[in-house]
Amino acid sequence: MAVLAETGVVRRLMHRVVLMACACTLAAQSTSELNFFRTIQDGRGAEDALLRYLQRLALEKLDARQKRIAGIQDWADYRRQLRASLLASIGGLPERTPLNPRTVGTLDRDGYRIEKIIFESQPRFYVTANLYLPKSGAPPYPAILFPLGHEQGSKAHSAWQIVLANLARRGFVLLAWDPIGQGERIQLWDEDFKTSKLVSSTTEHTMQGIQSILLGDALARFTIWDGIRALDYLLSRPEVDKSRVGVTGNSGGGTHSAYLSALDDRLQVAAPSCYLTSWRKLLETIGPQDAEQCFPGWLDAGYDHPDFILAFAPKPYLMLTAIRDFFSIEGARSTFAEARRVYDSLAAAEKIGKVEADDGHGYTKPRREAAYRWFTRWLKGAEDTTPEYEITLAGELELNCTRTGQVETSLGGESVHSLNVARLAQVRRTGTVEDVRRLTRFQLRPTPVRAASFGFATVAQGSACEKLVYETDPGMPVPALLCIPSGSGRRPATVLVHGRGKAAARDLILEHVRSGEIVLAIDARGFGETATSGARKSADWQRYFGDYDSGMTALLLNKPLVAMRAEDISAAAGLLIQRDDVDGSRLSVYGVEAGAIPALYATALDERIRALTVDGMLLSYESAIRSRIHRRVFEHVVHGAIRNYDLPDLLRWIAPRRVRVLNSVDPLGLPASP
Repeated sequence: MAVLAETGVVRRLMHRVVLMACACTLAAQSTSELNFFRTIQDGRGAEDALLRYLQRLALEKLDARQKRIAGIQDWADYRRQLRASLLASIGGLPERTPLNPRTVGTLDRDGYRIEKIIFESQPRFYVTANLYLPKSGAPPYPAILFPLGHEQGSKAHSAWQIVLANLARRGFVLLAWDPIGQGERIQLWDEDFKTSKLVSSTTEHTMQGIQSILLGDALARFTIWDGIRALDYLLSRPEVDKSRVGVTGNSGGGTHSAYLSALDDRLQVAAPSCYLTSWRKLLETIGPQDAEQCFPGWLDAGYDHPDFILAFAPKPYLMLTAIRDFFSIEGARSTFAEARRVYDSLAAAEKIGKVEADDGHGYTKPRREAAYRWFTRWLKGAEDTTPEYEITLAGELELNCTRTGQVETSLGGESVHSLNVARLAQVRRTGTVEDVRRLTRFQLRPTPVRAASFGFATVAQGSACEKLVYETDPGMPVPALLCIPSGSGRRPATVLVHGRGKAAARDLILEHVRSGEIVLAIDARGFGETATSGARKSADWQRYFGDYDSGMTALLLNKPLVAMRAEDISAAAGLLIQRDDVDGSRLSVYGVEAGAIPALYATALDERIRALTVDGMLLSYESAIRSRIHRRVFEHVVHGAIRNYDLPDLLRWIAPRRVRVLNSVDPLGLPASP
């Protein structure tokens, strides 16, 4: 094959070309010999090439946002657009139905009392909450909504109790509730171990968030609605002054303080703690967080953390930050600087503030005391600088609202999973191939496809494999192995994509070459040599979700990872078609394990591919929604796919081209029942 050098990464690679003949057969070669590209590259290596590529695309979007923000004059219109975009990305909000609240117990404390409340944010979707009421002063009192963070203990967590009690003693009514996946609202309860089957609330969030994404929603649809309904209940209390209401919380509670203040005009003062940073710094440091904190298409639409504040401007907003937080303080500073410029332009400079404490993640004393001053200033007319009160902490059992400590075992009712399954039952798929193209943004790459050679390896006597690298997109290298059997004339050809990389496909390569086929085995982005290291996420997280950082960044960019990989496969097909020794009428794709669904998409969307084999492919998206737990489905999801099509539809639409389906698997990755 002729070597075609182009600009960008291919030109750089050509400077490092190593031409080596290998006398051994392909079957005897080690993984390191087949994975040639990372040994040739300088610097950071190829294993995080995908993540770096996606980060670059995201930063381009954020740069474009900066230019757009600089020219905005009508902030009221901007807020309307922002809210509409946010709500669209999460699938809208549920219908407002009766709360059916009931008080199930009361705790008497020094200067305040706690009522234990259960209400329904959706029919039979029970929310367990604690209402803090002051004993002194006279109603109606100002009130504060208090969404909780992800810490253990939920309502009983010590820092939350300290904030709640101190504000209650300062004359505020407060409502705190268990978020889904925490406290009494664990969604995947294991009665044997008395904990979540997935241990972590954020793992639960993402498991069920994946199911929501397939439905065109986001997990935040549930959590935001819980908060709005919690506010409905708080404002229904006769003790509350509806014109003086604020919101604060830490971590996941800071997240929802930002969400709710951006969306609900009834909130007048906001003070999120240990959440706001910037997407630029998030991508550079800890990466996208759990599905609760990510809105599909958010970066593509040109939004960032400052937008939560801009949606609230010019009402009083206090950023509570920690210098040593895992949420970057540099990001928080840049977000505050942008928001302050807007507040200045609205003649409201005194209504925005930021506190930096030299400590780590948590609602620690410096931030708590700043919150007391902020809320008393803006909701009571004067700052209360009274030192923080010592309080007697209540135990988790004391604050529980249910008999067993779990909604599932005490009340039953709905769960996120059951509500998603109910939404699935309402879907009537009427999509077409064009809907697939629209949702995935798949682009057919025209020929010629440029490639660079990195040497050769002998397959068998008279046959050779050439080590190639091509680019489907600028800056995203795709390592490949082109194997040509002995003989002459135009022959059938196969693009082979294995989810564990081309090195795992050596037996299949030999099988096809021995049958007389030309084979191009590729490491589609994120596979094999370009796999993301996963160092920023736990091994358990990777076991369930695979390459989460890349997959979620792609969804934020509104270009799902499965579609990007399909484009790599399509480009590989184009590379083969342009060869004189390939019979284009006999071009096929073979996808194995995680390579199967991208191969399916590529074949459905590129009619040059005449046949498809998938081995180890998920039965359907619907099966993943119906299953309470699934593994390694995330890299294949498309936002809103199930409202238009499912994987079996793609198989059907490939007809009359030939398809083989081998060894289908269920959502856990286990062999599917016949």
